[in-house]
Amino acid sequence: MKAQVIVSETGPSGFELRDIPAPEAQADQYLVDVRSCGVCFPDLLMSRGEYQLRPPLPFTPGTEVAGVVSKAPDDGAFAVGDRVVVASLLGGFGEQVAVAEQQIYPLPDELSFDEGAALGINFQTALFALKLRAQTAPGEVVAVLGSAGGVGVASILVAKEMGAKVIAVVHRTGQEEMLRELGADEVVQLADGWKEKVLELSGGGVDVVIDPVGGDVFDEALRTVALDGRYVVIGFAAGGIPTVKVNRLLFRNISVVGAAWGEYIRRRPEVPGLLHDELVEMIGDGMRPPVSRTYPLADLPTALADLAEGRVHGKAVVRISE
Repeated sequence: MKAQVIVSETGPSGFELRDIPAPEAQADQYLVDVRSCGVCFPDLLMSRGEYQLRPPLPFTPGTEVAGVVSKAPDDGAFAVGDRVVVASLLGGFGEQVAVAEQQIYPLPDELSFDEGAALGINFQTALFALKLRAQTAPGEVVAVLGSAGGVGVASILVAKEMGAKVIAVVHRTGQEEMLRELGADEVVQLADGWKEKVLELSGGGVDVVIDPVGGDVFDEALRTVALDGRYVVIGFAAGGIPTVKVNRLLFRNISVVGAAWGEYIRRRPEVPGLLHDELVEMIGDGMRPPVSRTYPLADLPTALADLAEGRVHGKAVVRISE
């Protein structure tokens, strides 16, 4: 089968499109024909050797799969022909993956394979952060940093489904129309005076901040949090890992919480299934994972380079097969 293989940890340039042996499903595993695979930040980190999961070279990354079951255990919950989404961990940028049943979830009929591939890490992370970590309530005000990125877009959509008011904070210019179409109630450009604008729009402070960015923006963003508010740290896309003076938390009675979805589910493997069920309900209510760009399998290095350079607004998906 054809697959994109990391042959050197030099970033997107370290990939080669190769013919490799198809995976063999064990007796208790499923074989899934991959139709689409989402492009996510961990894929980029793996290509550089910077991710916590670092398999020996060469290997095929790709963890956000949508496809069709082609082989199934006799007593399995899924059957041949079922449309599924798969948390594959590795192997998604190839024509087939072999996975265990706990890695598979039904692909809602309302979604295409591209949309199914976009439903993976970003939407799971957004719901995990907003519900389990921030305990967001209907009517609360949520500020989303990095709102034009994959996690940011998912956070806007999920927060709106949860009944929150959303203030999208964005560094890139020209994104206001897209963010408002997604459901953002307000859009604030990350420029001089942005903190004061957020405070004004939120009536004095936001209840929840979703931050996948980190870096220099952290201090100002923390000052936008209202009494009893929660600041959720998801990642450090800006590169810098900020620190916090805990007296700010004490005197203002606010919380800073982590939302490391990947680490959490290693200890709580039942959580992704529960989150998926809730996301399916939201899809039934009309939510759709937006796909902003699609690439053929041969162009995966370009997709990752575009992600690294900030040229992907929302979610990119690689189409493996039709």
